[in-house]
Amino acid sequence: MSETADQAATRRRWVTLAELVAVAGVLIAAATLYLNWSGRRADEAARAAQATSTEHARGVVTLLGTVADGGDALALADSEHVFSAATVTFPKALGVAPQDALPGPRIMSDWFADALLKANEGSDARNGRLPVLISVSWWDGDTKHSQTGLYDVLWRTESRFLRGRKLALTGLTLASRNGTAAALEAAWQRKRAAAKK
Repeated sequence: MSETADQAATRRRWVTLAELVAVAGVLIAAATLYLNWSGRRADEAARAAQATSTEHARGVVTLLGTVADGGDALALADSEHVFSAATVTFPKALGVAPQDALPGPRIMSDWFADALLKANEGSDARNGRLPVLISVSWWDGDTKHSQTGLYDVLWRTESRFLRGRKLALTGLTLASRNGTAAALEAAWQRKRAAAKK
């Protein structure tokens, strides 16, 4: 039985319609695949950015100094880190060797009191800032980290009847997260020049 011209045209329309539906299905599947891939890349990028931000935050140290022992010491603390090493370095002009700040960590006034009082002879009652480098190390899992910051040790002198002057520590402020020996010496020179005015 041969098909009529109308039947052949109808059959061709159905074949064409089936082809169009198949092509549309392939396009929809491709668009879905692309959207899923794009969404996964965006999620991975967001996770990587979050991990980098968290890693950076874990690598930043900001020491806080709390007055202890009536001004004879500053207890150093950073809530995010437990330090395995801490060293305080003083300006060369004071002639004070670098000091190990552990256990604690802490800064003791007797490390540099005599040298600082000698460098600031004159009036009995003074306030000032002593630039120091504080180098700390800590472990994060199996990775050792270290950072050296430039800090100012805040101090004041107190006059004592018949016993001269006493140095009291009053606080600690961060001057720069990237401390170097050159920055320490430059900060010391600036503070000495300002004190002479």
